[in-house]
Amino acid sequence: MKRCLRRAVRAQLRDARVLFHEFRNPMIVLFAVVIGGGLLFHFVYTFPDTGQHPPFNEALHAAFMMVFLETCLPFPEKWYLQILFFVIPIIGLAAIGDGLIRFGVALMDKRQRGQKWQVAMASTYSNHVILCGLGKVGFRVAMELLKFGRDIVALEADPQCRFIEKAKSQGIPVLIADARRTAALLEAGVQRADAIIPCTDNELANVDIALDAREVNPDIKIVLRMFDPDLARRVEKGFGIHTAFSTSALAAPIFAAAAMRMDVKHSFYIGDQLVNLSEVVIRPGSQLIGWTVDKLEDDLDLSVLCLEDGGAPDLHPKGTETLREGAKVLIMASLETMRKVNELNGSETNR
Repeated sequence: MKRCLRRAVRAQLRDARVLFHEFRNPMIVLFAVVIGGGLLFHFVYTFPDTGQHPPFNEALHAAFMMVFLETCLPFPEKWYLQILFFVIPIIGLAAIGDGLIRFGVALMDKRQRGQKWQVAMASTYSNHVILCGLGKVGFRVAMELLKFGRDIVALEADPQCRFIEKAKSQGIPVLIADARRTAALLEAGVQRADAIIPCTDNELANVDIALDAREVNPDIKIVLRMFDPDLARRVEKGFGIHTAFSTSALAAPIFAAAAMRMDVKHSFYIGDQLVNLSEVVIRPGSQLIGWTVDKLEDDLDLSVLCLEDGGAPDLHPKGTETLREGAKVLIMASLETMRKVNELNGSETNR
């Protein structure tokens, strides 16, 4: 809840910053009129009765009030100062009116802001993550990143992508552009970004995006979506890409484990070793009943991450905790170790 509130406040502050940035020209004109008028009154204007120049602070105040049709100084005799008395209110009110109208319309009608606004929003980000490709995988990655409180700028080439509006509703700037263009990466702030995730369904395009990003920002973290495991390894080794995931390589073990009735939650590689997270429910008559957490870890060479036994999940169970019927154990292990656990638990791994 607090994270969502912080994200909402940060989004509103960034929104206001962009609004002021977008409509800075009327503000610059207003300041120029007030300061310029103040300087002219201070150096040129003289009081009719004393012939002295007004102090700068008084002259500045007079120019400011004149914008709002209030006169603090007697009307001058010199024609060029008389013109100034008419010009300052006209220019000042025009600048204020233009700025207020633009600011109000943009503030009240955020959903109608176009691509220019998305680029302006992206320009305020730093130390963020650039997500290239807003398809099914890309959108899910974005939602996970938001859970970690990361700022995201998305690049999507297809303006009809159904996840664009969903991403915008989460406060994510979405730039409609081809991420393979260096100009698009620069608009997304790649030079200020902490990481980039090329996540399109074209692995060669992903490699191209990664290399372009590395050229602009050599220190950027790259997480690359790939399909061919051999190409993924070559890219990771040959180009120095920090991480190159092969989605097919990750999916295959999960499918195989599911067919063997193993409840695999997630899979990932540590080096060349595939590690799996699996939830094991201690069955009636299981050989694991009475085992301690230490015995389970030592005898089967696995890690117990969580134990739930009738109460709240214990993310750091003590080694002396005993397994009972119906307890849920979240383990991290290889597929072979998971097979042994299922055998001891009385689960069938094959039919």
